[in-house]
Amino acid sequence: MIDRRTLLALVACSTAAAAAPAAHAQGPVLPPLDEMLAERAAGPADAPVTVVEYFSLTCPACAAFHRDTWPRVRAELVETGRVRHVFADFPLDQAALAAAMLARALPAEQYEPFVSMLLSSQSRWATRNFLEELAKLASLAGMSRDTFQAALRSAELQRGVLEIRLRGEQEHRVNSTPTFIFAGRVPGVSGAIAFDRYLRETGLGG
Repeated sequence: MIDRRTLLALVACSTAAAAAPAAHAQGPVLPPLDEMLAERAAGPADAPVTVVEYFSLTCPACAAFHRDTWPRVRAELVETGRVRHVFADFPLDQAALAAAMLARALPAEQYEPFVSMLLSSQSRWATRNFLEELAKLASLAGMSRDTFQAALRSAELQRGVLEIRLRGEQEHRVNSTPTFIFAGRVPGVSGAIAFDRYLRETGLGG
């Protein structure tokens, strides 16, 4: 579990590592950092309601939401242009942090499919040997071994993911996953909420 003290230490360490001269050039195997850390979302930018979901890829309740509720949210609210749903990293442990880094190292259009694959297969990869299992799943998504290793070694990428989580704690008072911020309202709504609750919180009605 990544507690607040550990989180702050990790951010500080990765910041120092990023500032230090690199012993070896990382090469072009990773996308530019700003692309990897850009907002990941489904739905149009001008949707009337924006919902931010803070989630951890090792969180069973997050997996339950994406299995039971997300398909209907996507079909009825996102694809119809009524909601923009933003995915915000809130890794709860080292396995979730590694998985979030790998997801962001993929092309943006592959982000949601890869996250969905990770959540649906959570019980198989989020184990003691999570790096070995993540390597298999990343390969299935078309990620090369060099990119896999570079993503996990990137102090800048790690810091960026952890800073997303830190902003969730500081700005949105997130302390559990999943937590949904509806139209900027704080505190958010936590838990694997059902479609009716999600719709009600958006204020969009039926």
